[in-house]
Amino acid sequence: MIFYEMNDGVVWNIFCIFVVMKYDVIDRLRKERSLVDAELRELLLSADSELIDELKRQAREVAIEQFGREIKARGLIEVSNYCKNNCLYCGIRAGNKKVERYRLSKEEILECCEQGDALGFKTFVLQGGEDVRHTTEWVEDVVSEIRRRWPDKAITLSLGERTDEDYERWFAAGADRYLLRHETANACHYAQLHPEGMSFENRVRCLRTLKRIGYETGTGMMVGSPGQTVDDLIADLRFMEQLQPQMIGIGPFVSHRDTPFADCANGSVETTLRLIAILRLMHPEANIPATTSLGTLAGNGRELGIMAGANVLMPNLSPVKDRKKYALYDNKICMDLEAAESRALLEEQMRSIGYFLS
Repeated sequence: MIFYEMNDGVVWNIFCIFVVMKYDVIDRLRKERSLVDAELRELLLSADSELIDELKRQAREVAIEQFGREIKARGLIEVSNYCKNNCLYCGIRAGNKKVERYRLSKEEILECCEQGDALGFKTFVLQGGEDVRHTTEWVEDVVSEIRRRWPDKAITLSLGERTDEDYERWFAAGADRYLLRHETANACHYAQLHPEGMSFENRVRCLRTLKRIGYETGTGMMVGSPGQTVDDLIADLRFMEQLQPQMIGIGPFVSHRDTPFADCANGSVETTLRLIAILRLMHPEANIPATTSLGTLAGNGRELGIMAGANVLMPNLSPVKDRKKYALYDNKICMDLEAAESRALLEEQMRSIGYFLS
């Protein structure tokens, strides 16, 4: 400590005053759950490692206050890699003719759920491309059967943009949650990432419909997607501040070799971690996963996500024979692990940083 005696005889600890002022922006974010744009920009761009360490520390502290050291495990079932859309960043886009397509049957999905139940999963997440064969009735039937067999499990769907009627019928059938990332809150940037016929306005309409129906609604974005700016990231934070989602999924952009963005640089792990921390302080009660894409770009990426304030992991329950076919991006991790092996690996990783998997 360095002390200076002022002319009036009062002894001041200048160092402590400096630290308080330095971390004031983080303290206010934690207390008020918001900052002005310039302050958010400072946190996203700062080269001050001590400031960013404090941001992550406070986010981690808030997550522990909310959830303890329990990390929620959601069993992911990738039901189909057929998709009618042609999003420029996605490895299973309709225009990628190199993809070996697959579609799980109802029976295969139920087998995945049985395996997940035996492993102790409390939530099943059915994720897939916008498959035209997944009719309203088919999804309704699958959800109803899962609800009948496992009435105590939560059912999450992530099947893209659908009609209001679809969302309503699936909710009535027993679905609890729906994940639909907005990807970017800048409509012009959205158009750079998606084909004609898709719009940011319709994505927002879907999200508002899901909330109105009563789903626990999740959204989020890719970090570092081609054309993205810091202003776009701040707009994303503002959009989620207004939407107040119960789940927030963000991960770094990772390129896929068979897309128009094949040669684009991957997103930043560090920026993703900062955003997780900021979002934890803005949305203390939200479920925020440490995504597989984080683990793809950094060997300890999921652990880093937890240490930045995330509280969810999503081990894969999909049949091993089909996992490599659901390649949204290159070099996705854990493709060859059986569900039990994947869960055991995550349990060990969580123990190593002082957490446990539920």
